[in-house]
Amino acid sequence: MRSRFRPSGLHWPVVVPVLAALVLALTWGRSLSAALVALVSVLLGGAVLSAVHHAEVIAHRVGEPFGSLVLAVAVTVIEVALIVTLMADGGDKSSSLARDTVFAAVMITCNGIVGLSLLVGALRRRVAVFNAEGTAAAFGTVATLAGLSLVLPTFTTSTPGPQFSPAQLVFAALAALILYGLFVATQTVRHRDYFLPVTAEGVVIDTDDHADPPSTRTALTSVGLLAVALLAVVGLAKGVSPAIESAVAAAGLPASVVGVVIALLVLLPETIAALRAARRDRVQTSLNLGLGSAMASIGLTIPAVAAASVWLEGPLLLGLGATHMVLLALTLVVGTLTVIPGRATPLQGGVHLSLLAAYVVLAVSP
Repeated sequence: MRSRFRPSGLHWPVVVPVLAALVLALTWGRSLSAALVALVSVLLGGAVLSAVHHAEVIAHRVGEPFGSLVLAVAVTVIEVALIVTLMADGGDKSSSLARDTVFAAVMITCNGIVGLSLLVGALRRRVAVFNAEGTAAAFGTVATLAGLSLVLPTFTTSTPGPQFSPAQLVFAALAALILYGLFVATQTVRHRDYFLPVTAEGVVIDTDDHADPPSTRTALTSVGLLAVALLAVVGLAKGVSPAIESAVAAAGLPASVVGVVIALLVLLPETIAALRAARRDRVQTSLNLGLGSAMASIGLTIPAVAAASVWLEGPLLLGLGATHMVLLALTLVVGTLTVIPGRATPLQGGVHLSLLAAYVVLAVSP
């Protein structure tokens, strides 16, 4: 079978990321008019779609679970850079930015991406089938990272407020890095088969029968264009954020809604990639993307902001409030019950999506 990823000259996945990056460079730090906001929004959507395309090319070349790991880590690294930049510019008012962004990412990935993937997979085959061993390991790591980084600071007493003392922050950062590193080693080396898609009978699918893998040159080109596209997605999302803030303020909504909207934009490439995988009966790949993104968001953001706190002014608030802790607890309990059987019906997908809906509603109306 001929490869669906063969090069065909300049086409939209090549042109759009470059054009989006050029517009980003020209508009960075400037106030955008209504016409420019519309143009940036169109390019933002194009950059998202091109990022998904190049991520699929890379994934097809390197195979699972490496492919989903590439997209999750790439998005998170750029997201972390954006968070640190905003914290450096925002002063005290950005003291809770890392917490709000990470929690939004956890809710969107663990409930939104996971819920949509299970729903699409189950509606297609009546029951969505995945590898319980790998998914449970990923979800357990997410639960531990979220508890150590987002829940514990609310109850520590060494420092006033929902924040860690310097020694506690160092421990949380090291624990996040070590756990994330252990998970990546487990996923890609020692127990790679736990994270591969499975058939309805539970047989591991270690090959893709639909197309020949792309060439090394094509894959390397996609790596570079994926980086450009993701940089454009995050940068353009930041560029339109003032317009979003103005719209949110005009609607009388809380400022936290802006963070939810930006998180949705940043995670859009992974969401689309996960849905496409679920439609191809690769639900395990979808779960790798969702849970891997949640894990990378915590495991890379917390160490980064811990290091940045040395030179950033103001407190670093990491502890969640009571409402968000309830939502996190429900997510962890429901997620545990979902992954244990290794099979899910549309009901499980709907339950996860209802938790995401609750998070969004409470963000709009606390």
